[in-house]
Amino acid sequence: MSTVAVTDATFDAEVKNSDVPVVVDFWAEWCGPCKQIGPALEELAAEYGGKIKVAKVDVDSNPNSAAAMGVRGIPALFVFKDGQVVSNRAGAAPKAALKSWIDDSI
Repeated sequence: MSTVAVTDATFDAEVKNSDVPVVVDFWAEWCGPCKQIGPALEELAAEYGGKIKVAKVDVDSNPNSAAAMGVRGIPALFVFKDGQVVSNRAGAAPKAALKSWIDDSI
């Protein structure tokens, strides 16, 4: 499974109403650290298979979702479980650290 592009219009359906935990990555095309963690998130999405969903929200195109979550800096990562935020973190991190954080959150 690969990452899923989520918009303001699809945020509730893809994230809050998901039947599996969702890792949401708020990012932008111009953000260097966002580009750094992008490949790691793609790999993790594939490694977890259908156990989790990795959703990417482009903050430039979808400012409402970012504003609703209080995102002030990117990359901003949130783990949703049963429609609720159970964990969040800001900034880039190595793949192993992201995997550990996800494992601890789900």
